Amino acid sequence: MKQSKPRQLLSTKINEGVKAAIAAALEKHRKLGESIAVWQDGKVVILAADRIPPISTEK
Repeated sequence: MKQSKPRQLLSTKINEGVKAAIAAALEKHRKLGESIAVWQDGKVVILAADRIPPISTEK
């Protein structure tokens, strides 16, 4: 018999897509030397590119 993959909720697929897009954007900024704005401890903080940690996009 044919085994089917377990179905994922749409919200799970959306969440995974958003996480992947954020990881890609962070990596792009880090590699291009561009700063980013993040929310940290209730304030907006600008992180220089050299302060952006490398992100693993592998699952």
